[in-house]
Amino acid sequence: MGRSKLEKFAVIAERENVVQEGDERYGKLAGKWREELFGNTNPLILEIGCGRGEYTVGMARLYPDKNFIGIDIKGARIWKGSSMALEEELYNVAFLRTYVEGITEHFAAGEVDEIWITFPDPRPRDRDIKRRLTAPRFLDAYRHILKLGGKVHLKTDNLPLYEFTLEVLQEQPVKDLVYTSDLYQSDLQEHTMGIYTTYEKRYLEENIPIKYVQFKV
Repeated sequence: MGRSKLEKFAVIAERENVVQEGDERYGKLAGKWREELFGNTNPLILEIGCGRGEYTVGMARLYPDKNFIGIDIKGARIWKGSSMALEEELYNVAFLRTYVEGITEHFAAGEVDEIWITFPDPRPRDRDIKRRLTAPRFLDAYRHILKLGGKVHLKTDNLPLYEFTLEVLQEQPVKDLVYTSDLYQSDLQEHTMGIYTTYEKRYLEENIPIKYVQFKV
């Protein structure tokens, strides 16, 4: 492990906008994120597998009247997002460093208003199907923490993951399902809010269509 990563881990361990194992708040904020971390009762939106937090921070810039939490296990990536938020004095954004598998331990039933999954690892091998972030076990977890009628959004460049997700959703009790295999050639562009991650910019430069799925639980 390089020195730079160790330094970043040490930095985020002291940051108020990062909650991770070792922090006294870790695992104790379920049902209390709004009041205890953000100090308000505004809507709560998650980005699952947030990476460097570009989407999380981008949404926080656009919607100061909402709270945003980026979730990822990679500390060096979270350092980037938390740094951007601090530099821009965005106090409506925070990061949770944890595995997505344990998400229901960190959020209470019905606590979350909306979930974004942006360019996740497609996990192409058959043995990794259960690890795909739109696999049934994850959808069950999202349904538990989302309020009734809460939205889930998926953006991906990966056609097999997009098709897998639609197949899974056919067996799920979801509502208002909309989707497109080419987001920027569709009438669903408004849902992207004009935010582009580094990966998304790269895919668009390579003329790879962006796939998008939205549904309510």
